[in-house]
Amino acid sequence: MTIGDDIAARIRRLFHAEKWRVGTISTQLCIHHSVVRRVLDQEHQVTSAPNPTTLIDVYLPFVLETLNQYPTLTASRLYAMVRERGYRGSESHFRRLVARHRPQPIRSSEAYLRLRTLPGEQAQIDWGHFGYLQIGRAKRPLMAFVMVLSYSRRIFLRFYLDARMENFLRGHVAAFTAFDGVPRTLLYDNLKSAVLERDGQAIRFNPVLLDFAGYHRFEPKPVAVARGNEKGRVERAIRYIRGSFFAAREFKDLEDLNAQAMVWCLGPASERRCPEDTSLSVNDVFEQEQPRLLALPQDPYPTEERITVSSGKTPYIRFDLNDYSIPHTHVRKTLTLIASPKDVQILDGSTCIAVHPRSYDKGDQVETKEHIQALAVAKQKARQHRTQGRLTAAIPNAEDFMIAAGERGYVLPTVTRELEALLDSYGAKELAVAMTEALTAGSPHPKTVCLALERRREKQNRPPPIAIELSEKARKHDAPVRTHDLVNYDQLTGDADDESSDA
Repeated sequence: MTIGDDIAARIRRLFHAEKWRVGTISTQLCIHHSVVRRVLDQEHQVTSAPNPTTLIDVYLPFVLETLNQYPTLTASRLYAMVRERGYRGSESHFRRLVARHRPQPIRSSEAYLRLRTLPGEQAQIDWGHFGYLQIGRAKRPLMAFVMVLSYSRRIFLRFYLDARMENFLRGHVAAFTAFDGVPRTLLYDNLKSAVLERDGQAIRFNPVLLDFAGYHRFEPKPVAVARGNEKGRVERAIRYIRGSFFAAREFKDLEDLNAQAMVWCLGPASERRCPEDTSLSVNDVFEQEQPRLLALPQDPYPTEERITVSSGKTPYIRFDLNDYSIPHTHVRKTLTLIASPKDVQILDGSTCIAVHPRSYDKGDQVETKEHIQALAVAKQKARQHRTQGRLTAAIPNAEDFMIAAGERGYVLPTVTRELEALLDSYGAKELAVAMTEALTAGSPHPKTVCLALERRREKQNRPPPIAIELSEKARKHDAPVRTHDLVNYDQLTGDADDESSDA
């Protein structure tokens, strides 16, 4: 807080002439007490006792010598040191004295040149953290990949669920495609995806990034350590994104958010005034810059994640918090997993043995029906455990329901089989609600669950579920019966009438 000279003079007069305390002056003049103390300290006056320096005079040389040797030593530690040496003054008064005598660092104001680049010469890249997304049981970080063309200030924005190397490269490829070209130099912060190690001017780049840069023929360049001003364009772009795009933004999922981001980049972000030439929009300057960009390579750079995985005793491969099924003939093998944002492929050598849609949930079991059926055929006794496992994975309270059904003496294989049929007919969400109602009612039986499902269906005015597949027994039971041709009976009747008439 800054005060005028008249207020400062008034503070000094009230303190020295009228003998007001600091708190009284602060209350009556509506000024913070720290401002009052600062005014009094500036004229080398203390604010507590009439003769405050008497106690500290003996210890002042020790305090000054210690502060010169350790300028950042805390006042509380220094107070403890002088207390051990006999000082009996108050800690608050000692803190004010230390603040007055502590050596102040010499601060020099550094001037910066405005950095200008040629069209198509440079782009700046950085990650921005935008909180978290809850996907099922998984809490995923929401990371924004941002690339800004330094000349036109054209922004590319794409959101990902982590900042790993694969998404880092995918962001580059998507940005190059959006710009329809590649800048000659890409400027990075000292993040691990770009720089693995740095010692002065010696820089060890990430070899994956070097290979990617060679493929697209651009030069990767990191900024100097603690010199964030060198990539100020992308830093300001991230602030602009937070305030202009992301604030109060509603979206259904990551795909919807990225679709909105693309519209925003081509719309409001490109229609704003260009900082270098306010008579033109960013889009106008980008049209001038785009022909100066390097041409895109003919084939896109592969950005799939490729890792080596080992299968255990069960026919599943664990990847990114979820399990993906494989044929049971490939258990206890070393396999190759290739993951893209949309799907997961599992290979045995060069042979693809499984393809699954990628899940970003946690603890999910992504299965192919044929894998499980083949294992069930090979191990008929595993059917009950398989059904229980499926119910437990789909319904949170399935295990409690099974325990309660077992305590009632119900036959668990029959219970699991009937619940699995209800799961196929009504879905996991409706079945979970119905099982909760059955547990609450104290009747953990599939019939109770079925009644609850039907009540909810009728209340919501939904059509009854239709069975897609019939068992062999049901198919024989419901087989159509051919009726006998009634013409034969008519002939018999006609013959009888003729005989009676003849008689």
